[in-house]
Amino acid sequence: MNWIIRSIRRRAIHYIRRTVTRRVIRRVTLKGRDKEYRAYKEKARELAVVRLAHFNVVYGFTYGRIAIRNTKSRWGSCSKKGNLNFSYKIALIAPELADYVIVHELCHIGQFNHSRAFWELVERTVPDWRDRRKRMHASMVA
Repeated sequence: MNWIIRSIRRRAIHYIRRTVTRRVIRRVTLKGRDKEYRAYKEKARELAVVRLAHFNVVYGFTYGRIAIRNTKSRWGSCSKKGNLNFSYKIALIAPELADYVIVHELCHIGQFNHSRAFWELVERTVPDWRDRRKRMHASMVA
């Protein structure tokens, strides 16, 4: 009977240590990402605003709010309301890749899907979008 109690205690202690360790690691990681986010957020916003204005001369879309987010796995998104969201990491990648992300999200205002018509919109201003897309996927920053 004592071995059962000892085993339960060992497992409980192991579980608690593992959980606490994971939480501490997660906090440290998030703090590092938050610091980088704060450092590059406004640079990313300025980049997005300037490049959206540049490319929208061709498209003439009406978009809503532009938000810069601290996302883990997305470079950008577009809401049904026409709000555009970008990762702060667009300020850290090559300018032609940032342009691809910005044009991609802008074109979702015209085509809220990834149909052939959507890619034709993208191709108006980014004719080598396939190459840039491959480069984006190859260089995903976590």
